Amino acid sequence: MEEIIVENDIVKLRPVQMSDIEAIANVANDERIWEHMSVTLLTQEAVENYIVNAIKEREKGISYMFAVIEKKTDNIVGCTSFLDISFPHKRLEIGATWYNPTVWRSAINTNCKFLLFQYCFEVLNLNRIQIKTGHENYRSQKAIERIGAVKEGVLRNHMIRKEGTIRHTIMYSVIVKDWGKLKTRFIDSLLK
Repeated sequence: MEEIIVENDIVKLRPVQMSDIEAIANVANDERIWEHMSVTLLTQEAVENYIVNAIKEREKGISYMFAVIEKKTDNIVGCTSFLDISFPHKRLEIGATWYNPTVWRSAINTNCKFLLFQYCFEVLNLNRIQIKTGHENYRSQKAIERIGAVKEGVLRNHMIRKEGTIRHTIMYSVIVKDWGKLKTRFIDSLLK
């Protein structure tokens, strides 16, 4: 996949790179971020492995991780990714998204999702974008529902979390048929 950079006045998303290790380590150093995530990035070594793996997967076309940069500070505030990429089926997943708590409930996530949806539907011409989260991650569920994704159901006993407990996965999607109305909703209210 070619280099993808999308941005607006609020946020810029660009491919994660090795030079991001220190910046990501700084913003990832908060245990609250990792409560519902499959990784924990609380050490420099964990961040380095995370970025090395992301670059390898990007080169193989498996996934595509973005550094999320807040435009007003020009600082990385988190990461998000394209996962489960299937161009033959014209779909992918937006996931593995995390942000430093200083930008939780800010315009960052809404703007990221808008830019990624717009790129997926208007540049890649995809039919489906899926987003999933854990059954106990209520903050994430509310954020996904707030941006207009449709809850499709629950994948029971879908994953084993890092501490060994079972996670049921809540599956959401946005399909191309919904994009026009959702785009208007983003532009009219969520980007303000």
